[in-house]
Amino acid sequence: MGPRSSRRSVLALLAVVLCLLAGVGVLGGAAAPSASAAEADRAAQADQADQAAQADQADEAEGPTLVYFRTDSCPVCTGEADPWITDLAEERPELDVRRVNVEHDPQAQQVFVEMMERRGEQAGGVPAFVLGDEAWVGLTDGIRAEIDGRIDAALADPGDEPADPDPDQPAGAETLSLGPLGTVDLAAQPMLAATALIGFVDGFNPCSLWVLTVLLAMVLHSGSRGRIAAVGGTFLVVTAAIYGLFIAGVFTVLGFAEELRAVQIAVAVLALGFAAISIKDFLAFKQGLSLSIPDRFKPRIYRGGRELRRTDRSLPALLGLTVVFAAGIAVVELPCTAGFPLVWSGLVADAGIGTLSASFLGLLGTYLAVYLLVEIAILVGALVTLRATRLQEVHGRYLKLIGGTVMAAIAVVLLVDPSLMESITGSFGVVGAALAVAAAAIAWDRQRTQPSARV
Repeated sequence: MGPRSSRRSVLALLAVVLCLLAGVGVLGGAAAPSASAAEADRAAQADQADQAAQADQADEAEGPTLVYFRTDSCPVCTGEADPWITDLAEERPELDVRRVNVEHDPQAQQVFVEMMERRGEQAGGVPAFVLGDEAWVGLTDGIRAEIDGRIDAALADPGDEPADPDPDQPAGAETLSLGPLGTVDLAAQPMLAATALIGFVDGFNPCSLWVLTVLLAMVLHSGSRGRIAAVGGTFLVVTAAIYGLFIAGVFTVLGFAEELRAVQIAVAVLALGFAAISIKDFLAFKQGLSLSIPDRFKPRIYRGGRELRRTDRSLPALLGLTVVFAAGIAVVELPCTAGFPLVWSGLVADAGIGTLSASFLGLLGTYLAVYLLVEIAILVGALVTLRATRLQEVHGRYLKLIGGTVMAAIAVVLLVDPSLMESITGSFGVVGAALAVAAAAIAWDRQRTQPSARV
């Protein structure tokens, strides 16, 4: 091997050594951050475990202790609850505030579930708060006021359990007296009044009422109150169940969104679109775009109704046919009434109520029960009188106007200040104002269309 070849070999060897050294340096540099990341993860896990242990020991604490359960992905937690809890801790230094992130910590999640269950609540969502023997899920003005009152009472007399400032009244500022049954704290159920009002207005849906009256008019020919009750009751149960699944689906989809305010704006804009079409139907019924049952479906509805009035069918066969008929009608009707589930879901999401939590299921049950009141009344009237009144076009126009006006008012509230619908006064004020506008428009229409008085 010549000198030149030797020099090349030495240079090649040096290059290999330098590459190996550089690789070791890169691996070392990569290992160092990994070690740091691992240490940070261990520190975070230890901190979470410490938070969970502190939360679990809150029941044995001597002074008033507020436990706040949260997650980083909860927009209500990061946008509203976190700043409020920070201010609360600064304003009341005597209060022991313990924050617990339950997002990725099984131990913290277990503590969350156990603490809520001990207070008769379900750990169905965050933000959630525990103080003494009380627990709250969600964050509304009513919940803030109630927690503030409990904290003030506990700090005023630390030796006692947190209690209502006035033992003769529930903690909420708004109560409903039920006579001998006692009182209901409506502030603790801030969405209850809004849910009942929206469900009631939604119940006057012209599409579902028209189908029900057509169905009853046909089944009445059987002359059997038993068959009328069986068909009518099955029809209402099936349509309400499918409608409930639709509402739950809408709320679940909204629950996946991380930017709650963006969701509220999108929901409000869609609801305003539904409302505009409904109000248009009052002025120009079924002209252009309309949220009504398409005429092409009506012959099928009549055929289905005629099948249900046949008296030669057995009761099981009649009920099976009713289930199929009702399921088809429920799907066809959805565009007529999709606006109210949208605005209601937006309001419930703003209240911080978790998907499929006990609070949500209770509110959904209330919505469906109130929604069915009008149709149940029509069914009972048909059973008593054996007569059914068909819904006329003028009735449909007026119902469209009422529904569209109320929907538009709630959509505007969702854009401006959703908390207005979290109290009885706010809910009744918004819906009452919309109904007053609709009543004035109906009075104007009746005066405009009635024949001129002859002299």
